[in-house]
Amino acid sequence: MFTPLDWNNTQRHVAFASFVSWMLDSFDFFILVFVLSDLADWFHASVADVSIAIMLTLAVRPIGALLFGRLAERYGRRPLLMLNILFFTLFELLSAWSPNFTVFLAFRVLYGVAMGGIWGVASSLAMETIPDRSRGLMSGIFQAGYPCGYLVASAIFGLFYSTVGWRGMFLIGALPIVLLPYIWFKVPESPVWLAAHERKESTALWPVLRSQWNTPLSSFQSMTGF
Repeated sequence: MFTPLDWNNTQRHVAFASFVSWMLDSFDFFILVFVLSDLADWFHASVADVSIAIMLTLAVRPIGALLFGRLAERYGRRPLLMLNILFFTLFELLSAWSPNFTVFLAFRVLYGVAMGGIWGVASSLAMETIPDRSRGLMSGIFQAGYPCGYLVASAIFGLFYSTVGWRGMFLIGALPIVLLPYIWFKVPESPVWLAAHERKESTALWPVLRSQWNTPLSSFQSMTGF
């Protein structure tokens, strides 16, 4: 049985980045849950009205999963994972400065689309990089990321809420952006995606047609001297 101790450095970096991405996704989401009453007071609404933001965030996550999953098939797992983190961090930050409740809901919808792509993109990157026989283990580790994100959010709330308030909690929620340099320098593209991309390029229609065209053209040139 393979364990993380048997993985090489690249596989460990990929597994760590994928796990932390999913954990920080959860962390940012639960910040909203902890500050619902503050948002209700600020926007002069009921907690029930503000909780619509939670419903909308969850409702649009399948859209993000399909959108970013499709893009990851075309452009790669690594750049789309970075784009996901950048987007949900940006909209988490903008949520702290929403001028009114309508704009706040719009930011949370966009946040939901961005965070919806994390699971599929991060899990694909991890599963396609680690050894095959470790995938069951990695799936368990990866799934644990969501409750870990909740625990981190609750700890941050307990430690800092009284000092920074609800806006400060959303600002802290922008911290996942520090993961981007780590992914940029330490996490390579999925080898499975790279191999599939190379096969796709090698069987693309235009290169095949061009090679077929160049063969008779070269023969003609050699015969005519042109």
